[in-house]
Amino acid sequence: MPVEILMPALSPTMEKGNLAKWVKQEGDTVKSGDVIAEIETDKATMEVEAVDEGVLAKILVPEGTQDVAVNQVIAVLAVEGEDAKAVAATAGQGGASVPAPSAPAPAAAAQPASAAPAPSVSAPAPVAAAPAAAPAGGRLFASPLARRLAKEKGIDLAALKGSGPRGRIVARDVEGAQPGLQVAAAAPAPAAAKEAPKSAVATAPGVDAVKALYEAGTYEEVQLDGMRKTIARRLVESEQVTPTFFLTVDCDLDELMALREQVNRNAALKEDGKPVYRLSVNDFIIKALALALQAVPAANAVWAEDRVLRMKHSDVGVAVAIDGGLYAPVVKKAEQKTLSAISNEMRDLATRARNKKLKPEEYSGGSTSVSNLGMMGIRNFTAIINAPQSSIFAIGGSEKRVVARGDEMKIVTQMTVTMTCDHRVMDGALGAELLAAFKGFIEKPMSMLV
Repeated sequence: MPVEILMPALSPTMEKGNLAKWVKQEGDTVKSGDVIAEIETDKATMEVEAVDEGVLAKILVPEGTQDVAVNQVIAVLAVEGEDAKAVAATAGQGGASVPAPSAPAPAAAAQPASAAPAPSVSAPAPVAAAPAAAPAGGRLFASPLARRLAKEKGIDLAALKGSGPRGRIVARDVEGAQPGLQVAAAAPAPAAAKEAPKSAVATAPGVDAVKALYEAGTYEEVQLDGMRKTIARRLVESEQVTPTFFLTVDCDLDELMALREQVNRNAALKEDGKPVYRLSVNDFIIKALALALQAVPAANAVWAEDRVLRMKHSDVGVAVAIDGGLYAPVVKKAEQKTLSAISNEMRDLATRARNKKLKPEEYSGGSTSVSNLGMMGIRNFTAIINAPQSSIFAIGGSEKRVVARGDEMKIVTQMTVTMTCDHRVMDGALGAELLAAFKGFIEKPMSMLV
């Protein structure tokens, strides 16, 4: 019996991806473990390996296709003893194991993720007929984000038809629905559309409304890729959901700079004459934050609706800028690693981030992150928390400053650090304790080596 090759779920939250490239072509022999295709998620390009053996009889989704739903059939494999041509001739007639989600209405597709589309004759709101998300047992399948959006917009989830895997209701289904949609209510005429409840989250103007403000021909439209869309959506969610406050300190760097120079000068050399490591200020920052989280364990936590999850290890995310967006690979168990190990690991993570070769588990998790713009001449700034993390440290550049030390004025190398805190996880006093611990390690860097 032919084997259907399905669009894989490369991360727990993945609902669709882009089929970037077919490594195997129709007629090629496939062995278990062979790389058959490359799939682009919103964060990375990953290789897909074959599980079964046979001949790739038919490719149903050509390379370059975007937004392919998870579990959609993308190819058919003829196993031993089967005629590949006969399999190819009938491929796709049986349908996918899980139907591909129906395409969103044109008017809804033109709106940004946070905007509810206006009523339209050609693109009506989803109706209550035969919702696919509610099976016979009565259980409603919907993502947590979809449930939250539905509650905010006053939308009855039972009235929606899910477009996610196995009919699951996802955020786009709620965003494309009209506020106040009820199961038993008839579809209202456009003129009778209900006004969104005042408790709903404010939405941005749609693309047509924005374009109307500018003269045609004076701008170029640049379509967003999956990464930019995901960054925009996650940051909006973080700002709307996470109550934040900010704490700022200036850290003296003279001792750290001297120690860094000494350690780098005495680094062992490899066979090619290059040092086995070269520490950066950012490496010290990661280590200091990891140790500070261990010193203040109550701050090493994340929000989980009705509880907080307190972490045993210090997993620190580090923002890495790439073309069109950024990654935040996570240095796991950073409190246990030496400065040289952190330096070499970050160098590897940053290189693979820029090539979009990180695995999902390498940019997931952590309770905090570091965003360093000091090398770009920024003195201080505030950063948005990467939910569900509970804090982020915005690092400014180091510079010589004149400061008062007792009754004397001295020239000191300093950097400004601003910590954004999730007020649900930590109050001001706890945040200040964490920031003070971080400052202590930065200003006394030798304590990080013992």
